[in-house]
Amino acid sequence: MLVSQLADKDGGSESATTFVFDNEGHTLGNGLRFIISSYPDVEFCGYTVPHPAEAKMHFRIQMREGKPAIEALKKGLQDLSKVCDYTLEIFDTEYKQYVETHPVDT
Repeated sequence: MLVSQLADKDGGSESATTFVFDNEGHTLGNGLRFIISSYPDVEFCGYTVPHPAEAKMHFRIQMREGKPAIEALKKGLQDLSKVCDYTLEIFDTEYKQYVETHPVDT
């Protein structure tokens, strides 16, 4: 996953940053936005896909108290990965249990 940072027009700060994800869209954007928005130091978190023909997602994070937005992004990606791992683990467990209790007639 390639991520870059957009230059702010007004000089910007570390606490308010727009990141650009190449080859990503609503699937990552919505999940990541949901997780990062729940952090107490986050003032604003949102994303947009500028155009359907362009495989890019712009992801904006604004923090309170001058904390760096990149730290919220890193934590959000780690937490989203944990949620996905947990979801796969539960799915696999439930699927195996279902297959064992519902044999296929051939």
